[in-house]
Amino acid sequence: MVDEQSADDLTQEVFIRAWRKLDTFKGQAQFGTWLHRLAVNHVLSSRQTQRNREARHTGGEGILSQVIAPNRRSSGHALDIEGAIQHLPARAKEVFVLYDVEGYSHDEISEALSVSVGTSKSQLHRARMLMRQHLDG
Repeated sequence: MVDEQSADDLTQEVFIRAWRKLDTFKGQAQFGTWLHRLAVNHVLSSRQTQRNREARHTGGEGILSQVIAPNRRSSGHALDIEGAIQHLPARAKEVFVLYDVEGYSHDEISEALSVSVGTSKSQLHRARMLMRQHLDG
């Protein structure tokens, strides 16, 4: 599913993830089946993240410049995306940038920021609502 170098790295990550999630194994399936599913899910998630990163860097300036570039509304006012991002509370800003700009999954964000997946999702929702208020105001 991936190249040899990535396979080595992902294998290590899968075993670390398995160790951390061992308490979620309920014994309803064989351990090998559980570990296989964990590995496949991690590889698929990593491949999607890599595709998102590659897509960001192709086509010239990348997605961040496309997002931040001023768009015109019918009223003639420029959208200040960068300004809206700067007005976000710290945790909401982190989650917004990691998810919507960088393309990380909620699972990856929860590990990176040491929060639950639900917290990551709620912070993303909060960030989007605050940005909407800032841009509409």
